[in-house]
Amino acid sequence: MSSDEVQSRSLSIIEHIRALSEWMTVREVLCYWPFKNEVDIRPLIYDLWQRGARVLLPRCRPGQPGLMDVACVTCEAELAEGMYSIMEPTKMCEVVDVTNGILAPDMALIPGVAFDAEGFRLGYGGGYYDRLLEGPQLGRAFKIGLCFESLFVKKLPVEDWDRPVNAVCTENQLWQR
Repeated sequence: MSSDEVQSRSLSIIEHIRALSEWMTVREVLCYWPFKNEVDIRPLIYDLWQRGARVLLPRCRPGQPGLMDVACVTCEAELAEGMYSIMEPTKMCEVVDVTNGILAPDMALIPGVAFDAEGFRLGYGGGYYDRLLEGPQLGRAFKIGLCFESLFVKKLPVEDWDRPVNAVCTENQLWQR
């Protein structure tokens, strides 16, 4: 897709998220900073910052493939290019302790290469989000997978460690399990 197409379709997805009653009351959201042609959720992140909600973003752990920390970010200036050329929280950002299950956002916006009708996702193959989704730390969060309609498929291959999201949002629909 062209960058204009990504932006246009991303805006449609953003409008679906903004229309959710859950969105209106969130106080803490696990987000991601868009990479390549992922759904661009930066307008949602800016909304959260404006209303004083906590924005949590992942940061890959150097030298520990598949593992990432989650840090609280209060503005775009607290981001720097990290592993895989993805913008991540700087070392100055407060890390939220994921290992002890302390991370408990109201909502989690999850990127994926593709999602299926059961809420399972296909990522880039590093297992970063698989590890985050399988732990108890996102247990109460309303987990929404974000992808473009052409990447919302009937069925993906599923492994034992895969955990589904509660909903998948595309530019055409918000599907919930």
